[in-house]
Amino acid sequence: MLELLGGFVEELREAGIPVSLGEAIDAAEAAVLTPLSDRRLLRAALGATLVKSEEHWPTFSTLFDVWFSSGALEHSGGEGGGAGARQALGAPAPAGEAGEARRLGDAGAHDAGGGAELRRLAVEALGSGDERLLAELARLAVAFHAGIEPGRPVGASYYLYRTLRALDLDVLRASLLGSLLSVESGADAGEEATAGVARRPTGSSRRALASRLRRDEIELRIEALRRLLEAEIRRALVRARGPEALSRALRRPLLEDVDFAHASAEELSRMRRALYPLARQLASRLARRRRHRRHGSLDFRSTIRHSLSSGGVPLEPRFRRSRPAKPEIVVLADVSGSVAAFARFTLHLVYAISSQFSKVRTFVFVDGVDEVTGIFARSATISEAVERVASEADVVHLDGHSDYGHAFSVFAGRWADSVGPRTSLLVLGDARSNYHPANVEALERVASRARRVWWLNPEPRAYWGSGDSIVEQYGRLVDGMFECRTIRQLERVVAQLD
Repeated sequence: MLELLGGFVEELREAGIPVSLGEAIDAAEAAVLTPLSDRRLLRAALGATLVKSEEHWPTFSTLFDVWFSSGALEHSGGEGGGAGARQALGAPAPAGEAGEARRLGDAGAHDAGGGAELRRLAVEALGSGDERLLAELARLAVAFHAGIEPGRPVGASYYLYRTLRALDLDVLRASLLGSLLSVESGADAGEEATAGVARRPTGSSRRALASRLRRDEIELRIEALRRLLEAEIRRALVRARGPEALSRALRRPLLEDVDFAHASAEELSRMRRALYPLARQLASRLARRRRHRRHGSLDFRSTIRHSLSSGGVPLEPRFRRSRPAKPEIVVLADVSGSVAAFARFTLHLVYAISSQFSKVRTFVFVDGVDEVTGIFARSATISEAVERVASEADVVHLDGHSDYGHAFSVFAGRWADSVGPRTSLLVLGDARSNYHPANVEALERVASRARRVWWLNPEPRAYWGSGDSIVEQYGRLVDGMFECRTIRQLERVVAQLD
C-alpha cells in the first residue's frame, strides 16, 4: 500500500500538483487510519492532505481512480493479491456474480456482435436508475464492445468511443423519451376522462414540469453511464498496462499551466474565474512587501540620541524611513489576433490589482495606437471593458497587421509624458512586426523616462528571433523580457511590478 501511495504522490508531482514531504507523510498516516473498503472516504482523506487548490481536484480525482482502482491493485499485487486487495477496497465483484450480472451476461453472450439485447437492457437500467445495474452494464459493455488490446498503444478515449458507438446513446435516449411520452399520453387521456376540461390547465402545467424533470433525470443517468464506462475502461487499461503508463497517457496540464493560445472555451472560462482569487493574492503580497520594505539612510542624530540610554553605545541604529509611494503603471498591449487572448488575461489581472498602483493607464495597438483607460473607467466590469476595447479601440493605421515600430513611434510622439520616473512600463506582445522597421529609437526614448520596463512575450522562448521576430532588438532596451504563456508565468511576472 505504501509503495502504491508513493507512486501516486510522484504522479501528482509530475502532473504539477505541489506535494511536500510533510504532506506525503500526512497522506500515509491518513491512509493507515482510513478503512480501505470505503474508497470515498479514502479519496476524501488523501484529498484533504494532498490537494490545496480547487482547480487541482479534477486532476487528483482522475489519478486517484487510476492508482487505487482494482486494476491497479491487481497489477501491483499479482492475481491473488489483486483479488484480496479488491475485496479490501470493496470493489464490485466481477460481472456474473449478482443476479442482474448473470442475466446481462447471458444476454450479451447470445448477442455479443449486434448488442441489441444489451441495448434493450441498457434502456431498462437507465429507466430504473439502479446504480448497481448500471455498473454491471458498464462492465459488460466494455467487455463486449471496447475491444481492448493489451499491447496496443491506444488511449482511453478511443475505447470509450467504440463502446458508446456500439451502445448508441442517441437511440437509448430516444427510446427512453418515447416511453416517457407514451406514459404522459396515457395520463392525459385518463385525466380528461375523469377530471373534465375545467381542470386541464393546472394539470397540464404540472405534467409539463414533471416531464421536464423526467427528461433532466434521463440526461443525468446517461451521463452517469458515460462516467461508469470511462472508469471501467481505465480499470481495464490499468490491468493491462499498469498505473504509471496510464497516468502518463491521461496527464494533462493544470489550469495554471495551460497555454492561453491553445486553451479550450471551457478552460478559458475557468481561467477567468481563477484570475480573481489570484488578483487578491497578488494585491496582498504587493502591499505586504511594500509595507515591510526598509527605505531610507541612517539617521545619525537619532541614533546618537537613542544610544544615551545604553551608555553611548549605538545598539539600535535609526533610519530615515520614507513612506513608500505606490508606483504608476502604463500598459502597452498588442491586441492583434495572434496575441489577443494573452493580452485579454493580462489586462484582467492588471486592473484587478490596480489598487496597488497610484495610476494605471492602458494603451493598445496593432499598427496604430489608442488609449483605452477611459473605457475601463466607464465599464461596470473588467470583462465588459475588455470586450469594449476589442470593438471600440482605434488601433488600425494601414492594413491591421502588427507594426511595432510605427506603434512605438506614435506612442513616443503623443504620450511620452505618461511615462515618468515612478512609472513601470509593461509591454505585452510577441514582437513579430511583419518585417516592418523596428524603430528602436522610439522605444528607447520611452524606456529612458521609465523606472522599469518589463516585456511579456506569449511566444515560446525557442521561437524568439525567428522569422519576423525582432525580440533581440527590443530586448536590450528593457529590464526584463519574459516568456509568459500561462497563468503561473503571469503571476510570477506581475508579482515583480512594485
